[in-house]
Amino acid sequence: MRKMMMIAAALACAGPVQAKTAGPVVESVAVLMRHGIRPPTKDPAMPAGIAAAAWPLWDVPPGWLTVRGGEAVERLGVDDGAWLRRIGVLPAARCPDAGRVHILADSDQRTIATAQHWAKGALAKCAPVIDHLPQDQGDPRFGPLSAGLARIDPVAAAGAIEQAVGPEGLAGIDRRLAPLYARLNAILCGGAAAPCGLGAEPTQIRPATAQARPKLSGMLDRASTAAQILLLEYADGKPRGEVGWGRASAGDIAALSTFHAEEFRLLARPRPIAVPNLAGLTPVLREGLQGRVGLALILGHDTNIANLAGVLGLHWRVDGLAADDPAPGGAIVLEVLRMPSGRRLVRASYRSQSLEAMRSGKGASLRQPMAIGACRHPVRGGLCPLGEVLGALEP
Repeated sequence: MRKMMMIAAALACAGPVQAKTAGPVVESVAVLMRHGIRPPTKDPAMPAGIAAAAWPLWDVPPGWLTVRGGEAVERLGVDDGAWLRRIGVLPAARCPDAGRVHILADSDQRTIATAQHWAKGALAKCAPVIDHLPQDQGDPRFGPLSAGLARIDPVAAAGAIEQAVGPEGLAGIDRRLAPLYARLNAILCGGAAAPCGLGAEPTQIRPATAQARPKLSGMLDRASTAAQILLLEYADGKPRGEVGWGRASAGDIAALSTFHAEEFRLLARPRPIAVPNLAGLTPVLREGLQGRVGLALILGHDTNIANLAGVLGLHWRVDGLAADDPAPGGAIVLEVLRMPSGRRLVRASYRSQSLEAMRSGKGASLRQPMAIGACRHPVRGGLCPLGEVLGALEP
């Protein structure tokens, strides 16, 4: 009896017995995020003659993160940080250990500033080191083709684009998009007569080379750029009279973002293009997927998002945008789950704000699960074995 009492006392001093984990544990997370809201990258925004009137002015230089864009990213960071602490990837009450978080940003002002705002929201006073080259110095990790880190197989790329275009060719795509072209021309021109508008040049694609991605020209190219500018005007909270010169509604913005998504479907998502163009970022993604860091966060561009989506077969829809159009500040999130059996599986989601939340400056971020379409042996719930995800990233 005395012996049993001593054992019970010892157990009490030792604290509560830890039960075995009943469910999966998130071991690490890899995130690829688009920069926040920016103005057009050129001034003027588009060549003369496309719009009947001057494009609205912005409060920052071309291509820079706007004030509204920084605020939106910071709110995303607050939500992300709370989530990462809740799932145990970040410590609950202290800064993460050195080397457990890798934040990489491209060298554009908008990507560096996006990283800074995200870190301010997610990590508060921790002041993490952000890995980036000096502003405007080309980073080979984000430009692997021109840097010679990877090469495109032009024949394979041409075949993949032909398949994406479909049997009716580019002319068939222009016919399908004709009602949207007409609506965009009405916004661009108002009552002005031709030659205002997108013009009549049919959509064409310049083939890829070993060191250069394929390039779009013609109506779809111009429409994609113009539609993205209108979306950014709306997201940045410009007065309604300045969004498409007062002629573009929220419904128009959503419908016209189809152009942007269509450009990526043709030229960024096909695997022979996506894998080499993503090659400079793949090692950082692997850091997060293989648990060499707890969090690997890449601040890049919409093309990077489309590349990874194409490689893994991911699809999403942000409220206010067309399907698969990468939202400003939107991110592909890949969680590595260790199951009770020890097996490691990957769960994918798309994290973003709705277009209205960006414009209003209110509203929490949204997280939508995505099936990993490239997974050959998916597990119930949309999970994919880690080895298959890593394999999909390989050339």
